[in-house]
Amino acid sequence: MSDYEAIIGMEVHAQLLTRSKMFCGCDANVFGAEPNTHVCPVCLGLPGSLPVINRRAVEQAILVGLALHCQIAETAVFSRKNYFYPDLPKSYQISMYDFPLCQQGWIGIEGAEGSPKRIRIRRVHLEEDTGKLFHAGNYSLVDFNRSGLPLLEIVTEPDLRTPEEARQYLVKLRTILRYLGVSSGDMEKGAMRCEANVSVRPVGVPEFGTKVEVKNLNSFRAVKLALEYEIRRQTQVLAHGGQVRQVTMGWNEGQGRTVEQRAKEEADDYRYFPEPDLPPLRISRAWVDELAARLPELPDARRARFVAQYGLSASEAAVLTSDRDVADYFEAAVQAGRERGIPPRPISHWLSGELFRLLKAENIEIGQTRVTPAALAELVALVETGAITAHSGKAVLQEMFATGRRAGEIATGATQVDDQEVLAQIVEQVLAAHPEQVNRYRAGKTTLLNWFVGEVMKATRGKANPQVVTALLERKLNP
Repeated sequence: MSDYEAIIGMEVHAQLLTRSKMFCGCDANVFGAEPNTHVCPVCLGLPGSLPVINRRAVEQAILVGLALHCQIAETAVFSRKNYFYPDLPKSYQISMYDFPLCQQGWIGIEGAEGSPKRIRIRRVHLEEDTGKLFHAGNYSLVDFNRSGLPLLEIVTEPDLRTPEEARQYLVKLRTILRYLGVSSGDMEKGAMRCEANVSVRPVGVPEFGTKVEVKNLNSFRAVKLALEYEIRRQTQVLAHGGQVRQVTMGWNEGQGRTVEQRAKEEADDYRYFPEPDLPPLRISRAWVDELAARLPELPDARRARFVAQYGLSASEAAVLTSDRDVADYFEAAVQAGRERGIPPRPISHWLSGELFRLLKAENIEIGQTRVTPAALAELVALVETGAITAHSGKAVLQEMFATGRRAGEIATGATQVDDQEVLAQIVEQVLAAHPEQVNRYRAGKTTLLNWFVGEVMKATRGKANPQVVTALLERKLNP
């Protein structure tokens, strides 16, 4: 057991799904656009331009705050965060500091040994995004399309203790953002970016160690690996009598290590002061109540309902509710299956098993599949009623996935063979073709029965009723 423990806090920036930018009317759909084509005097920081608050972004931030059990402020104030960088055209960022929109919330995760654990949310606030730099040899280029996009910053208390807890927290947070429909959470496209603040201390010591910020974490895997490395690095420094320096580190994916970028800034370095061009936001109780009424059923509540209503295991329900579109698809398929007398669990198995496998192979989302919920329910009904075998069902689903055709049409040539006379002849042929295996079975190698069943299934291209085949084989092999 290590003599040191880690203290981890997370800062997450999520781009909001609004039609326009945070403080101007520029189109916010900038991903893949030609550089510097979604810009105006406001988001370029030109002299004399004035910002205007995006009401939709404020509403989305309040929705997130409510979903994270936060207190919603009656008054929130935008401030100027001053720093100088080439992708920040005004040389300051409009953000929030002393008076954020939401405070003192929490997210529940699974802690050590499976016990529930709450990760406290310190603050949720709005700000604008910066531009994006592209480094090429001896020069750099800047694209200001991203400048001014609405960002939601979500900051935890230092309640995380392991890289796995940090990964769980981020997965849960992204799921909530997607359920609310406020952010895609796509880390590869930069729609969700996170930094980790990590320190280590001797076990049993109440004081925190020196905090190091780790940046460039663009995947859940990168977060886990970077934290594991940084915890090892700091532990080794302390174990050898050294002192950890308060710096900002970047994660180098290729080298599998953190690298120092710069000295860590403090809040005073940014010289925050209230934004003079924007009035304080006044949040009425009536507005908050109106937004609270819009909240969808959130992942934890939906997971619990799936267990209670559909008889799923906790792990099955967790898989199906990890994505809102998947959960919606499942419930639509269950409704269609109910009309056919099919219970929910077989639908769950086919969705999270075979259909997920096909989606992953094609790298597409559930909303892009040609297999509708009703079509999946029809397929499951064919298998459950014995019209086709599970083996044939997989082939039918693959054809449905590729063409969008209904299961009933495709399964016409895959109908299960139940005729005992037909199957008895095939069993005789299989036994005659494998006398050595027959002798071994009769000598005590009874596990060969499953092998014989497989040979009959091959001979019938998966159409044989396996129960009938098993009974026929047992009768022939045990005269």
